[in-house]
Order: sequence, then C-alpha cells, then structure tokens
Amino acid sequence: MKKSELKDYSLEALKNKLADNETEMANLRFQKALQQLEKPTRVRELRREIAQINTVLREIELGIREDKGQEA
Repeated sequence: MKKSELKDYSLEALKNKLADNETEMANLRFQKALQQLEKPTRVRELRREIAQINTVLREIELGIREDKGQEA
C-alpha cells in the first residue's frame, strides 16, 4: 500500500487496518520461527506499512491531517 492511498481512509478504517497488519505480522513471525516463511520480503513490506499507518494516525492526533471519517 502506498502512503498516498492512506489519506483516503477514515480513522476507524486505519485502526482496523493496523490491527489486521499487526495480526499478520505475528503470524509471519511464527512462520519465520518455524522456517515455513514463503515470502520473506512480506515482513519488510508489512513493517513499513504499519509504520506508515502509525504516522498517519499520529498526524491526525496532532491535527496535521484531517480525519476523512468526520466530514459532515
């Protein structure tokens, strides 16, 4: 996912996406520990996506970026 795509998500959607990504990251870590990981690059992609989502959430919290879900 590109960072430019994240600007279209609402706050609630971002939080759901973050939770899903963290769950997937935990599963990938288990697979890595068991040496069953098919796509090692997915760990890097997922880690970066989590960081980008956290950045957008922090920007919304600080008022730098507007929440798309609260438009009236």
